Amino acid sequence: MIFNILVVVLGLCVFEIISSVDNAIVNAHILKTMPPKFRRWFLIWGLLFAVFIVRGLLPFLIIWIANPGLSLVEIFRVAFSGGAAVGQSLAASKPLLLLGGGVYLFFVFLSWLFLEEKKYAFFVEGFIHRQGVWFYAFSSIFTTGIIYLSLKINPILALAATIGISTFFITDGFKKNAEEQEKQLLSPHISALSKILYLEILDASFSIDGVIGAFAFTMSVPLIIIGNGLGAFVVREFTIRGLDLIAKFAYLKNGAMYSIGMLGSLMILESFGKEYPFWVAPLNTFILLGLFLFLSIRANQEKNLAK
Repeated sequence: MIFNILVVVLGLCVFEIISSVDNAIVNAHILKTMPPKFRRWFLIWGLLFAVFIVRGLLPFLIIWIANPGLSLVEIFRVAFSGGAAVGQSLAASKPLLLLGGGVYLFFVFLSWLFLEEKKYAFFVEGFIHRQGVWFYAFSSIFTTGIIYLSLKINPILALAATIGISTFFITDGFKKNAEEQEKQLLSPHISALSKILYLEILDASFSIDGVIGAFAFTMSVPLIIIGNGLGAFVVREFTIRGLDLIAKFAYLKNGAMYSIGMLGSLMILESFGKEYPFWVAPLNTFILLGLFLFLSIRANQEKNLAK
């Protein structure tokens, strides 16, 4: 039991770290333009906000959306103390949560694979990126297939899928807008307080990937809070150390996206009745992280030899 918990928490922590690489990069860029006093404020109080407010409450909110018949008090109670009736209600809603979250994560992966500029780890990534216009066609066909399969089982399951898709397009639009806003926030004329507020909102947006993906590891909210909280702390350490440390691992973002795609796929399959051992999601994350860390280190060695 203890071993299972440790594996899940470690997997959640690693997944939170690699899925927040972009967040750390944006934070480091903008923090460089702020006075030391406000940097410390963001790194200390911002961490508390990120862990206890955003990553602490978001899992409960997601479960509540999947279980509108339960009050938030009931969901909090079953999460920490248990309860047969409420527990059965949460178990019944598990496929809805998994399908909505899985579709969201899979769309995040597809968007990165087809549309986002990246350092190619494999030849196929470059080929798919050059076919970026097909993202919309592929996404439409995928959506139609998921809705069709869901309707054969439960119309509410189809609704969960559409909620996941809608959530993706809402957050993706915000993230793309954030790229443009980042250029303006680098200006010294913007107040430090405005930058802190923006970074906290941006962090909340980026945290959605990590929190939704956490349900592929476990349905236990306390474990999700612990694992994601530890990951958020490490991300803040990356921010403190700046871009140099992150830049050494050129393919880390690739690993994060493949991990997100695999977790999304697992969640979708599980929502349709396929069952997996508890260690599958953590193992997926560890293997992909190890692979892309190896590719990053090898690329650095080849670069040094070429000098």
